Amino acid sequence: MTNPLTPNSLKGKSALVTGSSRGIGADTVGYFAEAGANVVVNFRNKEARALKIVDGIRAAGGGAIAVGADLTDAASVKAMFEAANEAFGKLDILVMNASGGMEAGLGEDYAMRLNRDSQVNLLNTALPYLNDGARVVFVTSHQAHFIRTTPTMPEYVQVALSKRAGEDELRKMIPVLAERNIGFVVVSGDMIEGTITATLLERANPGAIESRREGAGKLYNVAEFAAEVALAAVEPVPADNTRLVGDTSDFIAE
Repeated sequence: MTNPLTPNSLKGKSALVTGSSRGIGADTVGYFAEAGANVVVNFRNKEARALKIVDGIRAAGGGAIAVGADLTDAASVKAMFEAANEAFGKLDILVMNASGGMEAGLGEDYAMRLNRDSQVNLLNTALPYLNDGARVVFVTSHQAHFIRTTPTMPEYVQVALSKRAGEDELRKMIPVLAERNIGFVVVSGDMIEGTITATLLERANPGAIESRREGAGKLYNVAEFAAEVALAAVEPVPADNTRLVGDTSDFIAE
């Protein structure tokens, strides 16, 4: 897919995308780098993939580093921002992309720890490392964003509730961000084909992807949705701080 950002539009800027060793995060960080930004590729345990992305960006003349961090570990998060600051100075863009909760063996409270508690800590920790006028983007799904009014698949309920809880807590920080002219945007999309979450949902509920595709008419792929995330980092902040991507007819009452 063609980069939605104008060439060199992010020259001299720096961006960090959590969970950017693959999927939506990887494509988003790629768009930023192609637009001239220095980028921080964050990974939890996919170091080889992160380094491959960094190598590609550097080979094209861009600036990039890979930094491992477990978002549920506060010390690890702090070290990530320290590394980013040492490499590129304060950040102009922070994309909060990493999430989860459907993985096995991580505890019943893992979804809430990762999607709510860790996101709040991430943004609080980031504040000293963000330039005035920076942009923060929180990535979520329609299934989570609208969970309080529209039921979702049973396999996804706990993840959806935890992501919505995280979104609500982050929105409470908007006045603090506004004092430094830091914009905050929630990007919500329908089920995205090719993501880990979609794969896990399909495994738990065969036919889920096709059913949702039929209901929506079209599902965005990873590159298409990442383009919307990248645009949310540079376009004016919507009045309600929300960028809805894809069909919403099954989520918003007429």
